[in-house]
Amino acid sequence: MIISRSPAETFSLGKVRGAAAKPGDVFALWGDLGTGKTQFVKGLAAGMNLAENVTSPTFTLVQEYVGGAIPLYHIDLYRLETESEAAGIGIDEYLESGGVVAIEWADKFAALLPEEARWIHFCHSQLESREIRTGERPA
Repeated sequence: MIISRSPAETFSLGKVRGAAAKPGDVFALWGDLGTGKTQFVKGLAAGMNLAENVTSPTFTLVQEYVGGAIPLYHIDLYRLETESEAAGIGIDEYLESGGVVAIEWADKFAALLPEEARWIHFCHSQLESREIRTGERPA
């Protein structure tokens, strides 16, 4: 478990992961609103040397960042209700693209994700800090 005491620390964690990211990596992010999922993806993009301004894809569902050596696909499943809706945005194509895929609210459709996905759970902690637990799949 990692304790993040600020958005900058969460960004830094993502940046470290991004610097080590390889084609085909899937980051399955889950946790409550405001726990740092998007901030982590901003760091992930920075670590992958993507200079683009990363924003939450809550309303667009998918943001594609293709300016680096490996593309980053940022997916947000928050507003989707069914697996067929997830299929409708082309989640399978993104997962098979050879890029890095970061999925917020991945717990909603965990069965659609590959077994090797890197699960990261973000949760509120005390004094405005966040607990970030890697390898923790949703129950």
